[in-house]
Amino acid sequence: MKYTLAFSALLAATLLGANENNFEVSAMAGYTIANDGQYIDDYGVYGAEVQYNGFESAFKPELSMYYSNAGYKYDTGNTKIYRYALHGVYEFEKGVIATPFFKVGAGYENMSNPAFENRDGVFVDAGAGIKMDLTERMAFKLEAIKMLKSNNSSMDNNLLLMGGLTFTFGDKAQKRMNTVVASDAKTVTPETKPVVCPVVPTATEKQVACPIVEATVAAAVDSDKDGVLDQNDQCAKTPSTYKVDEIGCPVKATINDHFKFDSDHIDATATSEINAFAIFMKENPSYKATIIGHTDSIGTPEYNQQLSKKRAEKVKDALVEQGIEADRLSTYGKGEELPVMSNMLKQGRAENRRIELELHE
Repeated sequence: MKYTLAFSALLAATLLGANENNFEVSAMAGYTIANDGQYIDDYGVYGAEVQYNGFESAFKPELSMYYSNAGYKYDTGNTKIYRYALHGVYEFEKGVIATPFFKVGAGYENMSNPAFENRDGVFVDAGAGIKMDLTERMAFKLEAIKMLKSNNSSMDNNLLLMGGLTFTFGDKAQKRMNTVVASDAKTVTPETKPVVCPVVPTATEKQVACPIVEATVAAAVDSDKDGVLDQNDQCAKTPSTYKVDEIGCPVKATINDHFKFDSDHIDATATSEINAFAIFMKENPSYKATIIGHTDSIGTPEYNQQLSKKRAEKVKDALVEQGIEADRLSTYGKGEELPVMSNMLKQGRAENRRIELELHE
């Protein structure tokens, strides 16, 4: 019981921070198949798992607790089993609706009224499973976990087979939706500063009041928020999401809604960004654009280069449909050559699946 109270306190403290971080809480149920080398038994198991996704690491930490009533009847009651574990969870690339994963860890098993020479002790485990999205914040989870624990004269070999629901709490990483919108120029009101004439009277002269001259000083303003002050900006109203040169004229834009794994499909968010870029091209007919596709590093370099070219071609087709002349657009595939984040991380691979548009006249 003392272990259960300690784990519950730790779990409660973890969930109190869920409003600022990204947590997954899973309620699980299933069966345990137990084999101690002499007997094979099965009994129900119920569990709770809390996974923290706020670290930029391949393995996500998970706290787990599992409860079983093994049903061994003694004068003092049934055998109850409490297992507490800390896991590292690695999630593979997400498919359309499902995310496979595996995990490894260690924990402690506490037994009341143990039978067949069982005892409390440390165990190690490894497992695998899959999470299938039901909604944005809820998924169905299936997993199998193999546990090994040394007893007095035998080795416990337990297999947990469970299913349940996973709920996501806290601030989820949101897609960057840098929709291209030209900023309205702000009205700049000049400020005035008094300027005193530099007249210095001699010792024989009386002090003469110097007239005040009003001088107009232009405020330092960047109306279109592109990083170049208005006084130096030769391309007013450049969208703030564009990369510009030293005189404020755009040189690169990025479609920031990233492609799904092994796909060249353009979703609704990317379509919105493409439409906004088409408006910019219509308003600036002197510009041409080179559309460059990128991928993550999963797959062969040759395949990824072809996939990146297909992504670039899809964006070109979408721009032509919006009325941009085809001869103003060229395409190029860079494959996995230029990652912007580490491909070791799931989020990094998503960031690398992107489209960049280089602008030139």
